[in-house]
Formats: sequence, structure tokens, C-alpha cells
Amino acid sequence: MPYRSPVAELRFILDKVVPLAPVAATEKFSEATSDTVEAILTEAGKLCDGVLAPINRNGDLHPAKLENGVVRASPGFKEAFNQIAEGGWVSVAGPAEHGGMGLPLTLAIAVNDLMAGANIALHLHPLLTQGQIDALEHHASDELKALYIPKLASGEWSGTMNLTEPQAGSDVGALRTKAEPNGDGTYSITGQKIFISWGDNDLVSNVCHLVLARLPDGVPGTKGISLFMVPKFIPDENGNPGVANTLKVVSLEHKMGLHGSPTCVMSFEGAKGWLVGGPHKGMAAMFTMMNNARLNVGVEGVGIAEAAYQKALEYAQDRVQFKPIIEHADVRRMLAEMRAETFAARSIAMACAVAIDLGHAANDAAQAARAALLTPIAKAYGTQTGMWVSDQGIQVHGGMGFIEETGAAQFYRDVRVTAIYEGTNGIQAMDLVGRKMMDQGAAAFALLDEVMLDAKAATGFADLATDVEKAASALRAHVETLLKQDTQDRFAGAVPTLMAFARVLGAHFHLRAAVAAGEGSAYAKLAQVYIKRLLPQAYASMTEAEVGAADLYALSVEDLAI
Repeated sequence: MPYRSPVAELRFILDKVVPLAPVAATEKFSEATSDTVEAILTEAGKLCDGVLAPINRNGDLHPAKLENGVVRASPGFKEAFNQIAEGGWVSVAGPAEHGGMGLPLTLAIAVNDLMAGANIALHLHPLLTQGQIDALEHHASDELKALYIPKLASGEWSGTMNLTEPQAGSDVGALRTKAEPNGDGTYSITGQKIFISWGDNDLVSNVCHLVLARLPDGVPGTKGISLFMVPKFIPDENGNPGVANTLKVVSLEHKMGLHGSPTCVMSFEGAKGWLVGGPHKGMAAMFTMMNNARLNVGVEGVGIAEAAYQKALEYAQDRVQFKPIIEHADVRRMLAEMRAETFAARSIAMACAVAIDLGHAANDAAQAARAALLTPIAKAYGTQTGMWVSDQGIQVHGGMGFIEETGAAQFYRDVRVTAIYEGTNGIQAMDLVGRKMMDQGAAAFALLDEVMLDAKAATGFADLATDVEKAASALRAHVETLLKQDTQDRFAGAVPTLMAFARVLGAHFHLRAAVAAGEGSAYAKLAQVYIKRLLPQAYASMTEAEVGAADLYALSVEDLAI
């Protein structure tokens, strides 16, 4: 059974569970009518099912290669990317004045969900470009916007972000890349960057790098970092690729998965660059791109979960061990929980996107705060779901899941890095309990109050609603306890706290789906699985989170080495 894009489920979520209607009611996004949503999702689904998914295996078996200084993409990737570009899919939410569709981010996130499930390795290419467009739109000069965004939006050029160096990963402030003024408004960029996804490719005519570097007067740490646009080919007077810049791909990383997505070691050797944003303001500009990427990476996890689930479901129906294995209780449990986790993670991602759109379109501070709160949850839970569902998919296949020819293992190998991308899931959790609680829990309390009110109004599902309301109330009390903890204790319990939020919010959206679909519906039955089997884990997570850090640091390094 080939991959089938979950278009119907996304329409259901955006209609009944996390309504897009309030976004379409704003002046900014008035064109996002139900007909437009239907058309966008339907056409994106056709592209994913008919073009992207069939070449997904090619990327795994025939990785991108570095030949004579140029990265050559996997077989079929160029032709498929041309269709992505020609359809305008690179810039669904990009600014209309620069060639984008100007539609809500929520629709772009939904399309990215479909594309990631079909072919995550190729999907990373336009995903990075979308983040670069966002960063340029918010921070670049008018001249840079006019030159770069139309080319990026059309798919003629592609974008990357260059943060990491061998000695500077999460500690970005430790970077050594230098930027020297040339005296003509440009800068000379020198340094090495690693882990640069799609740092070069033969799909486009120019690759545009956003590079973090330090000016001569930049102070140590993150406050002294600036951001620069450094293209592979320097645009000529007509805006076309001109002479080659002094940068190169040193090598491609040999990775566990995502073989179709080239990960480059980049060397900048006095390369010409242009400042994006003000001097020493690079982190603010880069965080715009990273926040866009965080939600999208979470959605990549959801997409892979969808694909892994579909493959496991097909196998379980066909494989006979005394009887079709789908009839065995434990296999049925795995499939039901895989399906329930995927729906929950997808709904949380859509809720985050809707909050972002409402914050921008309606200048709604409360929605902006909600979006900020939901972003680390959507990223971490989405990627955890991708890993867990992919792992369970291998288990459903039994021994055949461990055999590469079945393709079941590829999903896990491809998705594993998403828990590391754009700030590890541990960093996301620390962001949630740290920076996102600087409002003394106001955004969290507002969200949990809404969950409890929704549960009280969930007619016809009193038993499930009571469970959701009790869990939300317990999580509210947990946040109050968390706010009294010191930083180290909060961080020691950050990951379980984030998972408790994910569990409660997942149950909330499952309950909404059950109410919308009605008693006896598939969504009502799925809600039963999630709320009765998975929601109780929230209590264990909260208990763990409140233990604090003392027991962890009571173990010395020597103790850990026994």
C-alpha cells in the first residue's frame, strides 16, 4: 500500500479540533477560506502521494554525493523539487509582495506535515528556505529582501542556516567565525561550519547561506554575534548568479539516516557577505529562523509517525501468525497507541500554528504568548512521537522490521535526528520551564483553564471529560509547584514536565475530536485509547518532575562510572 497523505484528517482538525476559522476571519488572512484550504491540502496531497513518496526510498539507498565540489542530489530529487517549486509550495506562507502565497502559517505547517511523511529528506530543502525567508522578512534591509526573497520563494535559489561549529553546538556564543568589514558595506567571512543541511545542491542555481559570525568589535558570547547573507554565487547587477564566492563544501557527513539530505561541512574563506539586521544582533535574527524551524521540525516528526504507522498497519493486516497479527491484542495495542499519539502531536502542532497566525494577524498578545508556550511542546512532543511510532512500527514488523529491505527501519533512522535539530528536546523542555514561565505561569494557566472549561462542556463523554479535567487541574497545581523551584530543580524535571503538558493537551484535543465526530465514531474510540491508556502517564511525569535535582547530583562522576 503506497503512502496516503492524511488530507482528510488535517481538514477535520482545522475545521473541528483546532479551527482555522478565527484566522480566516482576520483581514490579513481573509483569503484562507474553506475552499482555499480544501484546494491547498488536496493538491499538496496529490504531489506528496504521486511524486515525493515514490522516490523516498531512493534517497536512502542512493545518498547525495559530493562530486568535484558540487553536491549531486539523489535520483529523482531534482525532478520532484522542480514540481515543488513550480507549484509554489516553497512559500505557502511567504509574503505576497515578494512572490509568496501570503497564506496563514498554519496551512504551510499542514503542507509540511504531508511532505515530511512522504519524503522527509527532500522536504528539508524547502523547509530551510522557508525559515530563511522568514528571517529576511523580519530583519533584512529592503534591498536584501527585494533581491533574495523572490528568488527563494520561487525555488530558483535555496536557503540554509549556518550556526554550528566543531567547538560550538548548543553554546553558539563559542563560535570562531569572523567577519571583517570590506569598507564598501560588505564583509569578509572566514570560518568553518558543520552540520549544514542542504549546504549545497544541484537542484537550484544559487545556495544562500545565513551565517553567524563575529565582527572585530563583537564582545564574547552571544551578544557579540552578527548574521550575514553569504551566497554561493554573488548576484550580478541584474540579480542573477554571478561570480563564485570563496566558500566550499569540505565534505558530507556519513549519517545514521536522512541519506538523501546532504549534511555539509562548509568552509568560508574570506567569502563576501551582507549584514542582516544590525551589528551584534545576529541571534535575534537567527532565532526568527530557528523558531520557524522548531515548529516545522516537530511537524516532521508527525509526518514520519504517519508514514511509519501506515506501513505498520499494512503489514499487520497482511502478516499471518496463526491469524493476521492485527488480531493479536498486543499488536492492536501498539497500532492504536501509534495512531492516538500521531493525532495528538498533529493537533498540538496545528494549535501552535493557529496561535502564531492569530498573534500576527490580530496583534493578539495573549495568542503570541500561547504560541511561545506551545512551540517547545510541539517541537519536542512531535519529534518524540516520530521516534516512538517509528520504533513501534519496527516492533509490529517483528524480525522483518530489522531487515532493511522492508523499509520499516528507515523511518526511525530518518527521524532520530529531529530530537536533536534546532535545540535538543532537553533544551526545548528547559525553555518551557524557564523562559516560558517568566510570566509566572500566566500563559500556561490560561491554556489549562481553557482545557478544563472545554472538558466541562463536553456533553456525551462525561467519563473521558472528567479524566481530562482532573489531569489539567493536576498540571495546573504542578506548574504552581514548579514556579517555587529553583532553576536547577526545574531543569532536572523539565523533560517530564513537558511530557505532562503534551499528555494533557493531547487528551484535550482527542476529547474535542470525539465531541465533534460523535459517539461511536473512530475519533471517539481513539480518544478512549489516548485518555484511558496514555493520559495517566502525565501523573507519573509530574511526580518525577517534582523530585528535583538533588538525587541526580548526589551521584558523582565516579559513581556514574561503576
